[in-house]
Amino acid sequence: MSNTTRVGFIGLGLMGKPMARNVLKAGFPLVVHNRSRGAVDELVGEGAAAADSPAEVAPRSDVVLTCLPGPADVEKVYLGPNGIVSGSRAGLVLVDLSTIDPDTHRRIAEAAQAVGAGYLDAPVSGGTVGAREATLTIMVGGEAEVFERARPVLAAMGQRLYHVGPTGAGAVVKLINNLMVAINTIGVCEGLVLGAKAGVAPEVVFEIVSNSSGSSRTLGNASGILRGDFEPGFMVDLMHKDVNLALDLGRKLKVRLLGVALAAQMLLETQAAGLGRQNTTAQIIPLERSAGTEARARKP
Repeated sequence: MSNTTRVGFIGLGLMGKPMARNVLKAGFPLVVHNRSRGAVDELVGEGAAAADSPAEVAPRSDVVLTCLPGPADVEKVYLGPNGIVSGSRAGLVLVDLSTIDPDTHRRIAEAAQAVGAGYLDAPVSGGTVGAREATLTIMVGGEAEVFERARPVLAAMGQRLYHVGPTGAGAVVKLINNLMVAINTIGVCEGLVLGAKAGVAPEVVFEIVSNSSGSSRTLGNASGILRGDFEPGFMVDLMHKDVNLALDLGRKLKVRLLGVALAAQMLLETQAAGLGRQNTTAQIIPLERSAGTEARARKP
């Protein structure tokens, strides 16, 4: 495939819109669709074309990318009335970038195969910054030959592309990644609040642990806590969805997942506090309230 490859993109949210923009910047002819029209109009103003439905995107594309909130959304966009598969043809490559469960991917892949289309599950990691800067990590499940055909388009959005295995394997790795992030976030929140309650400046705790064995990328991404900045980023609601998908997979495979079960409860507490649409670091706020302290950088 070359830059004459026609690309469709469905789902222009916090992650999808900057990813679609990078595909356009890479020179691929782009057609877009989204439930709300604002993001579509924005990209049309930058050179993309608009489609009125997922089914309309398919015949106008060689590769169709989707980035959607959850399993039900993905299944509807692919298999529902006026969905992508209904407009697909032999040789089309379908790539879902969402974080969902492997079983949904397998159902869609089977339906795509029935019409001769290839299908990849290709969830991404790197957040909105990675989406804007085209530095995402993309973990792909599906046939190796289909992955190679999609590689140039994926490379417009990410720096690290991994073919993990058969359909659903990319989803499994992404759920593992988010499971680990969720568990690490508990440590970050509890550590910063404990330090603040004990009278140690949170910025001091943050700097020292960042340069010690307790450091992690999760801690580095939590610097907004010190500023009181909880704008997403990656929302609590979406992380709660992801950890529950991981728990479902663990139950199915009979794997004990105590750490992520606790993380799911912490996320639920944060949602109950009305913070579901804030960054995942907002999980610290209910803990701060119960401890009677805040982990904010202290002004000189």
